[in-house]
Amino acid sequence: MGLSGRERRILAEIERALEQDDPDFARRLAEIERIEAERARAGRWRGRLPRGRAFHVWVIFVLGLLVIVLLLAAVLAT
Repeated sequence: MGLSGRERRILAEIERALEQDDPDFARRLAEIERIEAERARAGRWRGRLPRGRAFHVWVIFVLGLLVIVLLLAAVLAT
């Protein structure tokens, strides 16, 4: 959910005040924001499929393999 223009201006004012009051904390906060932005650009992929999706992939794979075996058996039987 995006912020309105007014909310963005207020947030920018808060960030500027924070940078003046505690520059070290503001620097660490900016680093966290940078890391989160990189994660968002990278997408949701984490190297593993969610449990339900992995199960569906296996079911489709097994059914496809079964169809291939049945077709091969039908061809060899003729």
